[in-house]
Amino acid sequence: MKIASICVHGAKDKNNTTGAVAVPIYQSATFSHPGVGDTTGYDYARVQNPTREPLERLVASLEKGAQGLAFTSGMAAVDAFMGLLAPGDHLIATSDLYGGSVRLFNVLCQRAGLVVDYLDTNNQSLLAKRIRPNTRAVFVETPSNPMMMVTDIRAVRKTIGPDVLLVVDNTFLTPVLQRPLELGADFVLHSGTKYLGGHNDTLSGFIVTNHLEYAERLRYITKTVGTGLAPFDSFLVIRGLKTLHLRMERCQYNALETAKWLTSQPKVKKVYYPGLPEHPGHALSQSQAEGFGAMISFEVDSAQTAENVLEKVNFILYAESLGGVETLITYPLLQTHSDVSEEKREALGITDRLLRLSLGVEDLEDILKDLAQALA
Repeated sequence: MKIASICVHGAKDKNNTTGAVAVPIYQSATFSHPGVGDTTGYDYARVQNPTREPLERLVASLEKGAQGLAFTSGMAAVDAFMGLLAPGDHLIATSDLYGGSVRLFNVLCQRAGLVVDYLDTNNQSLLAKRIRPNTRAVFVETPSNPMMMVTDIRAVRKTIGPDVLLVVDNTFLTPVLQRPLELGADFVLHSGTKYLGGHNDTLSGFIVTNHLEYAERLRYITKTVGTGLAPFDSFLVIRGLKTLHLRMERCQYNALETAKWLTSQPKVKKVYYPGLPEHPGHALSQSQAEGFGAMISFEVDSAQTAENVLEKVNFILYAESLGGVETLITYPLLQTHSDVSEEKREALGITDRLLRLSLGVEDLEDILKDLAQALA
């Protein structure tokens, strides 16, 4: 099936004897055994649940992967992947990275003995120089959060060789627009809280891989620490995924038109959106993705203007997160990247003048009117 059809029909309940169209919410923590040494395939919900299982198969199918795992949040998924590494291992990560990932890498992972290096993962010569004998993985976010830097996934795969794991955070583009496993990645990560769920009503995270041995290790981690997604949350994400292809189409349309409009505003000094031809990653995005996504960052002329916009927007919501049907505006300096050092923020361009937009599905005219009055 094509990806739009997979979104609608990809979650099938193999236990369904009722004809229910929706996957039921199996709100049970434990399951009885038919006999000694026998099982229905479900024993305890920390290991697996019959609502979570169809969701995992659905997300794996969308990403063209063999195995998918659903977690309680995007950060729980990142943490589970880091559980595959050992003390002394070296991790290379995209320099412009979601602040929650930076917090995890800089505090918990380094405390556990991992060595973390940040760099422009699209600079292949620099990447090649940073590879060490103990380099175990490269963590790429493309487009990056919030500066919308684009990394060539195929080039990274070629640079690091077959022995270093390549993991790609695909939250911004989703499998509707980009499928990193087809480009050479070993793992794909998602904050399912964002576009996959799509309604700002539940947390979730996902890992998809073609490496069955790593999938089993990840399931062992989930079983041990209990980070598998709960039944009701799994139901919500399955429901959200049914319209993912439609939402991405509308959100992306609104984003491109909004980005164009922002470039003409006198108080806006720079717009970061890969869909604009002047963006340095525009051509690369066209070569490895089927769209540019619905995330925009833009720099205004002063901190006061940034604060005015945040306080004056009406139906555009000043809130952390992204990927829902509502248009959200975020202040990375104080929200998503508050735990990133000031020196690093300044070097990346995450200043008190930078704002980030997640375009929703509202009418474009209303979005632009709201931004116009806020900028005025």
